[in-house]
Amino acid sequence: MRLPLLALLTRGPAHGYELKQDLEKLLGAAYPQPNVGQIYVTLGRLEKSGLIAGEDVEQAGRPNKRTYRLTDAGHEAVRAWLDETTDEPRVRDEFFMKIALAPLSGLADPITLINRQRRQYLNTMRDLSRLAAAEDRDNKVSQLLIEGAMLHLQADLDWLERCQEELE
Repeated sequence: MRLPLLALLTRGPAHGYELKQDLEKLLGAAYPQPNVGQIYVTLGRLEKSGLIAGEDVEQAGRPNKRTYRLTDAGHEAVRAWLDETTDEPRVRDEFFMKIALAPLSGLADPITLINRQRRQYLNTMRDLSRLAAAEDRDNKVSQLLIEGAMLHLQADLDWLERCQEELE
């Protein structure tokens, strides 16, 4: 959550609730909705680390609101983050550990686990298809997020088939 919030602040100062709304609008319903409390905790940490600076803004008849702006260090952190490649091979896959250890434990059959996981992936894919149909077609970021999730699910389904072939 740290770096996405910093990236949003490159546009200019904002308060936590605005950042929450911006994330929701940008990413759509497919992305887990950010918790406003967690956003404010993260903003506090970013401020303590010198990546953002906060300022209390007075409001007539309402409590002050705190807006945040990016510092030079924050700009540099966003720039470095955007320049980095993402290297996340799924070597540490929890489900794979389950099917690898199930025969050793004697508590579950790997094929049963594979079939259960396949049903879960198919249900999730169906839910994402519904979400894609309901989502604003003009929100290209949200549509790409959903499409990416579905492609990952399809790859996972293909991998489950391969696992089942090897374990039967």
